[in-house]
Amino acid sequence: MTEQNLPQQAQRRLVIEGLRKIYGSGPNAKTVLDGLTFDVDIGEFVCIVGPSGAGKTTLLKCLAGLLPPTSGRAYLDGEVITGPPEKLALVFQEYTRSLMPWLTVEKNVTLPLVNKGVSKRERRERAREALEAVGLADVPRYYPWQLSGGMQQRVAIARALAYQPEVLVMDEPFASVDAQTRFELEDLAQRVREQFGVTVVFVTHDIDEAVYLADRVVVLGGSPCRVREIIPVELEQPRDQVQTKADPAFTELRSRVFELIRKG
Repeated sequence: MTEQNLPQQAQRRLVIEGLRKIYGSGPNAKTVLDGLTFDVDIGEFVCIVGPSGAGKTTLLKCLAGLLPPTSGRAYLDGEVITGPPEKLALVFQEYTRSLMPWLTVEKNVTLPLVNKGVSKRERRERAREALEAVGLADVPRYYPWQLSGGMQQRVAIARALAYQPEVLVMDEPFASVDAQTRFELEDLAQRVREQFGVTVVFVTHDIDEAVYLADRVVVLGGSPCRVREIIPVELEQPRDQVQTKADPAFTELRSRVFELIRKG
């Protein structure tokens, strides 16, 4: 893609074009990603699924500017991603590693804002709004170790929201919690997208979760990894854990994604 094409890309929030990642060199080189191409619309919720070891986390690191691609490019709002974009926030699976146990919940939420130069008053206001959005308005002075696992992950999401990103990238964020908490966090993710208008890129191993959350599911597979198929999810909004999953269309989509992963 030439620079003259960049204005066309700006119609999308994210554009991934021919992304390739090779680890190592010479005879020991390993191609993990091989020419991945897809895009993400403004305000869209896209889930990425694929077999274990397919390269999903490598892809997210390239999108977040934490890992340079070997070839190909990723664009955010028409600009090539060459480092961590200011418009993008990450939520990781291991909330116990991302939260600082010696800081209060409020200070954990506002930590990224300190280096951003946000005033103390605004930091507190953003923390209040973000914690209220994730249902934790009453715990700003608690410490992470005083909270349940699900509540800690809510703190991690609140921290990302307080940063006010345009893109929220989530790497299996609900994999370490129990089933009931996972359902609650899935519904929270839907509300966050609606309330804050953020674009969400969400990696998961859980096929039901992907179909339940997504506007589109990007199925990865193969070795090296390629995009096998991009599946639109046209289930009714807002979604409900019981009614949506009882819909025959949900079952059909789930089976389709499962077959692609199994064959991949």
